[in-house]
Amino acid sequence: MYSSAYVWAKVLSHMEERLGAVTVSAWFDDAEIVELTEEHLILYSASDFRRGVIRSRCTDYVQEALKELFGSDAKLLVFGDEELDAFRNKGNKNNTLDFNPQFSFESFVVGPSNRFAHGAAIAVANHPGDVYNPLFIYGPPGVGKTHLLYAIANGIRSKNPQANIVYIKGDQFTNELIAAIQSGNNIQFRNKYREADLFLIDDVQFIAGKESTQEEFFHTFNTLYENHKQIVMTSDRKPSDMLTLEDRLRTRFEWGLLADIQPPDYETRMAILKNKADRLGLELSDDVCNYIANNVTNNVRQIEGTVKKILAYRNLNDMPLDLPNISRAINDMFKSEGSALPTPSLIISQVCKFYSVDEVTLRGSLKNKGTAEARQVAMYLVRKLTNLSTPNIGQEFARDHSTVLHAINKVEMQLKNGDSHMQNNIRDITANINSCL
Repeated sequence: MYSSAYVWAKVLSHMEERLGAVTVSAWFDDAEIVELTEEHLILYSASDFRRGVIRSRCTDYVQEALKELFGSDAKLLVFGDEELDAFRNKGNKNNTLDFNPQFSFESFVVGPSNRFAHGAAIAVANHPGDVYNPLFIYGPPGVGKTHLLYAIANGIRSKNPQANIVYIKGDQFTNELIAAIQSGNNIQFRNKYREADLFLIDDVQFIAGKESTQEEFFHTFNTLYENHKQIVMTSDRKPSDMLTLEDRLRTRFEWGLLADIQPPDYETRMAILKNKADRLGLELSDDVCNYIANNVTNNVRQIEGTVKKILAYRNLNDMPLDLPNISRAINDMFKSEGSALPTPSLIISQVCKFYSVDEVTLRGSLKNKGTAEARQVAMYLVRKLTNLSTPNIGQEFARDHSTVLHAINKVEMQLKNGDSHMQNNIRDITANINSCL
């Protein structure tokens, strides 16, 4: 029986032969396997735009690869956040999530950069609502913040299986609120969060600058706090650095304990690397581990991604795991400090998250006020943060050269005239983009 990771690696390789590596990377870069059975292959993608492309253009290629390589008739399903939540909640009477048991305190590699946050998370899991409430964990992407969120959930669930645990991402909280307002389900929305025993919110920075979202979150926070229910938040920055966050929320975020996590040092990177390799059944020599630990320095997620790539490379090429082969396999994952430019896709996705607009709408022709501002900001930031010319930017948005120039000039004029709303939005979105590099 092949592992789902092996099957997916073979499917991607098969598609690259037909579609090209660039195309496959563009549409499947953020895709993750949720489940592989005889009946279906479920993928998760956070991007509405990519999900649409995969469903409309790539389903036949994926199913063809499964059939040709493994004789499987599994059908492809592509989930977004809501579909993934519904899938995980299926059959759960409490309508709470089942958290991956691999994300535990025991599997979290502790070092100087994360020891304080790790200890605080354990204390919260042992005494929810009594100590460090709220717990606010902040740091750059990929350093283990979400791992600690899940570990807290698993710790509390082991002691109290009936606990009502609610997990949400900051941008998804906004999207659910918008849907609730449109459908008139405000009461159900509020009850979902205000009746939680443990409320976990990932990437809370995305609620900053959104007036209605902050209003709703303020009352949710107060209700939970007053009822001694535990609140745990993660962010890529501390509350004082969220420039468009309301002061009343900023002070509440700081009521409990702020715990930062920094990128791991060399010793911690080595420990994480060996731990991950052991779990995947890889035997890596000390010189290979040293090479990786000295070159992959950004975050834990990048280290784990490197190990997974080595596993796929070994399975697909049947190669010995010596230093020359490893260096060739993972050289493209290294980058010089400050050398990486954000891609237009990354910029657009972060603008969409900030403004709660899906990518298809942003790239489309809708011209309401909120969408128009988001589109103009996206064009301005693509011009500012990349090397693309205005005609190339126009191709990203299916617009002509003059439209792009007008959008850029309009944003620049607002910034020049001291428009604090636009200045803060640009500053926050740019910080979100940089945190992903």
